[in-house]
Amino acid sequence: MDNLHLEGTAKTPYINFDAGTGVLLLQGRSIPENSIEFFSPLNEWLEAYGMTPSNTTTIDVKLEYFNTSSSKCILDLFKRLENMNTEVHPVKVNWYFEEDDEDMEEAGEDYQAIINLPFEIIEVDEM
Repeated sequence: MDNLHLEGTAKTPYINFDAGTGVLLLQGRSIPENSIEFFSPLNEWLEAYGMTPSNTTTIDVKLEYFNTSSSKCILDLFKRLENMNTEVHPVKVNWYFEEDDEDMEEAGEDYQAIINLPFEIIEVDEM
């Protein structure tokens, strides 16, 4: 299976989904004109990846900011990952936020409360 790699822009996050290692990265800002259109290839990739996932899957979310429409799309990604999570193929979420960014910390806590996945909220100096 091919990896999914999208360069980030001022409005869209950098995406690096590695099928071989099972490490999925979203990094940057997510304020696309059309969130559903932007996230569609990510969902399609996850659908295919879920057929033969890596032994473990870790999604590292390192977003500085995301808009409301992106938040729904991120939740959809987490729900797809939640459906993949098994004892044989565990899935883990690492949610990174910069120190003093209470909004991003709270967003991570909100997702953690909704999603039934191991979910670690990690404070970093800067991303």
